[in-house]
Formats: sequence, C-alpha cells, structure tokens
Amino acid sequence: METTPSSLPRRLRAERAARKAAGEGSRTAEPDQTPGAALVAVRRLFAAESTAFFVILGTALFLAIFGLVMVLSSSSVEQYVETHDFFGAFLRQGIFAAIGIPLMLVVSRVPVWAWQRYAWHLLVASMFLQLLVFTPLGVEVGGNRNWIRLGSFSAQPSEFLKLALTIWIGMILVKKERKLGEWKELLVPLVPVVGIALALVLKGGDLGTTLILLMLVAVAVFIAGVKLRFFLVPLALLAVAIPVITATASSRTDRIAAWLSGCSSEEAYQSTCWQTTHGLWALASGGVFGVGLGNSKAKWSWLPEADNDFIFAIVGEELGLIGACVVLGLFIVLAVSFIKVLRRSDDAFVRIVTGGIMTWIIGQALVNIAVVLGLLPVLGVPLPLISAGGSSLIFVLVAIGVILSFLHRRPGDETPVRVSAETVGSLR
Repeated sequence: METTPSSLPRRLRAERAARKAAGEGSRTAEPDQTPGAALVAVRRLFAAESTAFFVILGTALFLAIFGLVMVLSSSSVEQYVETHDFFGAFLRQGIFAAIGIPLMLVVSRVPVWAWQRYAWHLLVASMFLQLLVFTPLGVEVGGNRNWIRLGSFSAQPSEFLKLALTIWIGMILVKKERKLGEWKELLVPLVPVVGIALALVLKGGDLGTTLILLMLVAVAVFIAGVKLRFFLVPLALLAVAIPVITATASSRTDRIAAWLSGCSSEEAYQSTCWQTTHGLWALASGGVFGVGLGNSKAKWSWLPEADNDFIFAIVGEELGLIGACVVLGLFIVLAVSFIKVLRRSDDAFVRIVTGGIMTWIIGQALVNIAVVLGLLPVLGVPLPLISAGGSSLIFVLVAIGVILSFLHRRPGDETPVRVSAETVGSLR
C-alpha cells in the first residue's frame, strides 16, 4: 500500500517537499531567497520606528500647526492696520512651516556619521552667515543687529549657529572623549570657537540668544562627562562679564531696573514695563477657559510683539489656563522624549547633541514663558515652534529632525535573518 503524503509526519512531509524542490534545477530557490526570507526582508524594510520617534514627530507637528493658528489670531489686527490684509503674517508663517516640516523629515534620514563628518562645514557656514550681519546686508530689528536681508527675504543667522555649534561640540568632545580630564585638551579648540560664536552674537546686541547659546554649551559639555571643577573658572568669568555686558546698553539696564523694582512707577509703566504689564493683564483676563480663540483684546495694539515674543500671553488670554497648561505639557512631553533618547543611547555623540538641542528648545521655551510671567526681564527670545518667525521655526524643526535621525531605524542597522527552506517548511 502506497503511503500518502497526508499519512506522513509533518516534518517528513517538509523534508520530502524540500528534496523535491531541490531536484527542480533552475526553479530551485536559494535559502535566503525563499518566500519566508523575502517576507522577513519586507517587514524589516517597513518596520515601525520607535515610540519616541513618533512622539517627538507628532508633538513637533502639533506645536507647529498650533503656532500657525495662534500667529493668525495674534497678528490679524496689526496686519490689517499695516497692509489691509488679515492673513499676511499667517501666510508667511505657513510658507516657513511648509519649508521646515519637509526639511525635518529629510534630515531625519541622515545617518549619524554624516553629522560628525560635516560638523566643521556647518559651523563655518553658520559663522560666515553671522558675519554678514555686520555688512550692508545686516539690518537692526528691535535694537538688535542680528538679521540679514536680501530684497524681501530676511533671516536670523544665529538660529543656524545654535544648531551648527551643538553638532560641532558633539563631534569635538567625542574625539577628545579619553582626554576630557585634561584642561588643555578642553581649552583648544572648544573655548576659542565657542568664544568667537558668542562674541559674534553679542556684538549684534542679542543678549537673549547669547544666554541660550551659553546654556546649550554648558549642558553639552556636562553630558560629555567633563569634571565639575572645570566649570568653576567659566562661571566666575560669567559672573563678572554679564553685569559688564548688561551695562553697555542703556535699554538693557532700564529693563532690568524696572523688572527689579516690580514695575511700580508710572514712568516705568509707560516705557520699559508696558509690554510686561500688558502681557500679565492678558494672561489674567483669560481666566481658566479663556475669552475664546480670536477674541483677544491685548492684540488690538495694546501688547507689542503679540505674535512673537509675547504670543504665550495671547494663548493664555484666548485659551485660558487650560490652553497655557496644554502648551507647557507639550513641551514637557518633548523634554521627556529627548531625555529618553539621551539615556537609551550608547553613542556619546548622540547624547551630547541631543542634550544640547533639548537645552536650546526647552530652555528657550521656559525663558520665553518666564519673561511673559514677569519672572525674568524682557530678553527677546521667541517661543519655539509657536512664535512668528521663519528662521526660528525652520531651524527648530531641523534640529528636531536631527534627533529623529538618531532614532531612525534603517534596514542595514541590524543583522539580516536568513530563513532556510527547512525552517519555512517546519513552520507550515
């Protein structure tokens, strides 16, 4: 009696099928060309990114879109007064978002080694653009000469400098990883290059950006593992330099003096305290639930820079305490996600750059909100992803793209799994 295939054990049937396939000559598939192997390859190619990847991407996109809505609301009145067009600032911000979001996604595909290889190129390019501020292309905005203009196009090179300096510091500190205990190794080239970058920004009068740069440099160096004793001398120098730098401009000293006095005088209210006072009134008038989107009174020429440095005041007025807390919560989500990237990576470059970018974005957000709340004097730094301004929006999105590139899972990152014909047959 002939044995039928169904009466054989499963494994014997699989072996018979494999031998039969082996005898078919040219129709025989190699082990790693079997349907099972192809299926594994496809799954790996389209494998989902990590949870942190999607959390960071989703939060950034939500904040950028929310920023567009708030820019439209906070700028519509002033735009109509100036140009008889309610949507001027909104359309410009929309163009910047349409540039920045695709750039973020493109940058997220750049391999880590590319950032290290081209760190010097990015730094030199950013410093060259910052130098253009002091040429006829440079323009002064709000007392700070930190912009360049070509026709109708204007940009703030210091936003590019923040990103380039962070990547460069990561590359340098990784190269000197085994010599971080020697102060001479830290001195060159870190101190001269950082000093030049800070001097270029400070020369234009932008104290707020200078402080953000100092913060991200300090955190990046700390994450790299530099001993705390090496921070003593820079801190002592800063304690002496900041009061001196502040005293060089009367506008800075007036703002700080008014802030320290609590804006109690009538003269200060009419000048240096006008913006801060009306920002606080806007926040207070919003209550818990807000006056409603688009119903702000402060934006009717009462609050200067309502769509930029003080946009958080409009958020609190129109969306209330709940809206303000949602914005704070989203920045906390970003911060927690960045910390997860930092802690889970075993690559020193990834940790340093992530820490620097986190300090830049989250630190700047906290400084901006503290200014609106009156906890700090007016420094003129925008709220990342929300305030009007193309340079800030584009380069913050690109910086987030850099962190996403650290999380991106590429097909070649893992050892390919080969599935044999026998294994495929035994699984059937």
